[in-house]
Amino acid sequence: MSAKYDLIVVGSGPGGYVAAIRASQLGMKVGVVEKESLGGICLNWGCIPTKALLKSANVFEYISHAEDYGITIKDAKPDFDGMVKRSRSVADGMSKGIQFLFKKNKIDVINGFGKVQPNKVVEVTDEEGKATKYQAKHIIIATGGRARELPNLPIDGKKVIEYRKAMTLDKQPKSMVVVGSGAIGVEFAYFYKSIGTEVTVVEYLDRIVPLEDEEVSKQLERTYKKAGMKIMTSSEVTKVDTKGKKCKVTVKTKKGEEQIEADVVLSAVGVATNIEGIGLEDVGISTDKGKIVVDKYYQTNMPGYYAIGDIVHGPALAHVASAEGIICVEKIAGENPEPLDYKNVPGCTYCSPEVASVGYTEKQAKEAGYDIKVGKFPFSASGKAKAAGASDGFVKLIFDAKYGELLGGHMIGNNVTEMIAEIVAVRKLETTGHELIKTVHPHPTMSEAVMEAAAAAYDEVIHL
Repeated sequence: MSAKYDLIVVGSGPGGYVAAIRASQLGMKVGVVEKESLGGICLNWGCIPTKALLKSANVFEYISHAEDYGITIKDAKPDFDGMVKRSRSVADGMSKGIQFLFKKNKIDVINGFGKVQPNKVVEVTDEEGKATKYQAKHIIIATGGRARELPNLPIDGKKVIEYRKAMTLDKQPKSMVVVGSGAIGVEFAYFYKSIGTEVTVVEYLDRIVPLEDEEVSKQLERTYKKAGMKIMTSSEVTKVDTKGKKCKVTVKTKKGEEQIEADVVLSAVGVATNIEGIGLEDVGISTDKGKIVVDKYYQTNMPGYYAIGDIVHGPALAHVASAEGIICVEKIAGENPEPLDYKNVPGCTYCSPEVASVGYTEKQAKEAGYDIKVGKFPFSASGKAKAAGASDGFVKLIFDAKYGELLGGHMIGNNVTEMIAEIVAVRKLETTGHELIKTVHPHPTMSEAVMEAAAAAYDEVIHL
C-alpha cells in the first residue's frame, strides 16, 4: 500500500482537476490519477482545441470578407495543417498550465489507469503494467466520457471518425457528412464548411440543435443553408459503405432513401460514459442507465466514494463538472455548499453564429403551465452588431407573466456565449423583467439586446 491521502481523484478533466485544487485549498492532501494528459478530454480534445480551430475559421472568414470592411486582401488560403498545429499547441499549453497549478497546490499526479477498490483504495496500473495501491479517506471518480458509437455507424478512425480524429486529420477532406447536430456536430460542420469542405449534416430529429429553442434552431439552419451547407433533418444514417475510395452514406428520409458520397463521415451522436473496468462492481457502487447514482452532494451509495461530471446524471458539460467538483469537496470538508441548480445551467455552442441558452424554452414554459411573456430583439436592429458586420441572430427572453420571473434566455449571434452569464445571474438573483429593463446597459454593445428583449416582452422596446 502506497501513500495515504485525504482525497484521491480518478481523472483530471474539468471536474477532476478543479475538485483537486479546491480540496487542496481546503487543506487536504490530494492525489490525482490520470492515464493520459492533465486536463482530460475537454482541455486536450474537446472544449479548448476545438475553440482554437473555430477561431482559425473565424479569422479566415474575416479575411475572405475583408472587402466588406473596406480592406483588400488577395489570395488568402486556409492552411489546414497550420490550423491543426495551432490547435494542438493551445491544448498542450493549457495542459502544462494544469501541471503548474498542481505543483502550486502541492497535488500529487499518479500516472496510470485507476481502478477503485473496497476499503477506499485506488489501484493504479502504469504503462508497464505495474499495479500500485493507494489509500485515501475519500475517493472522487471523475472519469468523464467518450464519443458514443452507433451499431450501424462503426468508427474506424479513417473514414468514419469521431471528434478526436476530426481535429487531427492528416489533410482537409473535400467532403464530409456530419451525423448528429448537437454542439459537437454543428461546431465541426461550421469549421470544415468555412475552410471549403462540402458539408452535409444529418439529424435524426426534426431540427438541428434540437435541445435549443425552436426559433434558434430555425435561425441556425437558415444561416447554414445560406452558407451552402446541406441540412437533412428527420433523417437517419442507416449504412456507411467504406470499401471504395469514398464513403457511400445511405440516409433514410421521409421521402425515401438517399445515398451521399463523402470523403469522411463524422459521428457526433453524443457521449458514452467511461465507467467500464474501473472497479464499480468490486466496490458495489450503484449505476443507472450508464451513469453512477449520486445524491445532491455527489456521494454514491458507498460511503467515501463520490462521482462527478459526465458519469453522473445531468448535462455533460465542462462547467457543470467543475461546479459539481467544488460542491463535492466543500461538502467533504464539512462546509455547507448550496446544491447545484441544474435548471440554471447555461449551454453554449461555438459555431457561427454562436448559440447560448439557459432555462426554459418557450415550448417548455408553456408545457410547465406558465402564462408567459416573450420578448425578442434581433441583432439586425443592434448598432454594434451592424457595425461589426454580424447582424444575424437575436436574443429571446421568456418571463412568467404573473410574477415577472425570467424563465429562460435564448441567444444566437456573434459572441453570445459571452453574454449568457448575465441571464444566468439574473435568474439566480430572481430579478424581474422590469428590473432588467431598468438596468442600464452600455451603448453600443451586443448586450443591449438583452435589455431590449426584456423591454419587448413588456411592450417598452425602443429600437424596434
